[in-house]
Amino acid sequence: MSGPKVIVVGGGAAGFFAAITAAELGSDVTLLEKTSQFLSKVRISGGGRCNVTHGCFEPRDFTKRYPRGGKELIGPFHRFQARDTVAWFEARGVELKVEADGRMFPTTDSSQTIVHCLMQAASEASVELRLNCGVTAVRKAERGFELGLERRSPNRQLGEAGSAEIAGPEAGPPLRCDRLLLATGGCRSVALGQLAASLGHTLVPPVPSLFTVQIEAPWLRALAGVSVESAEVSVPQTNLKEHGPVLVTHWGLSGPAVLRLSAWGARELSALDYRFPLHLNWLPHLNAGQLAHEIQSRRDKQGAKLVVNAPIAPLTARLWEALVQAAGLSREVRWASMSRTQAQQLIQQLSRTEFAVLGKSLNKDEFVTCGGVRLSEVNFKTMESKLCPGLYFAGELLDIDGITGGFNFQAAWTTGWIAGNAMAAG
Repeated sequence: MSGPKVIVVGGGAAGFFAAITAAELGSDVTLLEKTSQFLSKVRISGGGRCNVTHGCFEPRDFTKRYPRGGKELIGPFHRFQARDTVAWFEARGVELKVEADGRMFPTTDSSQTIVHCLMQAASEASVELRLNCGVTAVRKAERGFELGLERRSPNRQLGEAGSAEIAGPEAGPPLRCDRLLLATGGCRSVALGQLAASLGHTLVPPVPSLFTVQIEAPWLRALAGVSVESAEVSVPQTNLKEHGPVLVTHWGLSGPAVLRLSAWGARELSALDYRFPLHLNWLPHLNAGQLAHEIQSRRDKQGAKLVVNAPIAPLTARLWEALVQAAGLSREVRWASMSRTQAQQLIQQLSRTEFAVLGKSLNKDEFVTCGGVRLSEVNFKTMESKLCPGLYFAGELLDIDGITGGFNFQAAWTTGWIAGNAMAAG
């Protein structure tokens, strides 16, 4: 006796993982992708290397990296966590490595390794893969579901890249299934969650997460490419504060600390219309008293030296010079001739540079949102809808988001695996 007929809508990480899992357990699975390419986000993530997961193997610790959805993921991560993801890919010939910051990538440093692995696993499990096949409507039938389709090209043999050319749109015959999984990715707008909404679900309004900030200070932009390994960014009059690497860009500030700040503050910063003061502590390992002591020591021991030529470690010479001048000190000021007021200005600049953020910047291909299907409407033991039996969810369509790509991928692998098991067994 064959297993249930399953349709997965969405050809990303969560959709593929769910489809493979259900098919390997005997289900008849069809995966529909509305665009001309499968796994597009996997391909470009991590600068083309694919940050598959994160090297943290204690489920409760792992869930602390989710501004939204962490509590709901505790149970799922006890069933399928980062260690299981590593084992899953290794069993299929893909070895992962852990970098110093905990991010995990394939040892090939190529996302194509992950794409090939998922495509091959789907093929070996006999998942039917359809590109250019958008779902326009879903109707709950007496038994299962009926899907209205819009196809943009006839079915054809897929190449290694898992893509096909796009022809003009045409209506396809409806599809029917016993169980339906929606894994259509982040809700960049409420309209993108309309299939879930049409089946009775509530969508938490989406706002961007994981973005960089735009700052127009000319002296900062002149430092584009400079990075600081350990800095502290914070937003005054909020609880938002993050430590970690910061990168100066042509448009403002980026790097892990800024991205984490944007994730935890996604809704607060949206409410501020992305215009707010940002404080940056360039030397968070030194408090104001220690900084004052360091400056006095230099006045005593290096009095004849120009201040701009004597950076405090670990700041680079280029960054130090810019900060000294931003503090109002001329290039000719020597340590011995520095006034008390100038010393206070320098301490202020080093420990709390204030920038005016005038907007956000993000990579549209790696766009991450918070928002999506309300988590209280989903059973996280099975990923099945509490409102519509036979309907399942996985991945970023849910109101779940992590502080970096690896955490978002792990949520996709885990929810996809749980949904695939439940659909095959249900």
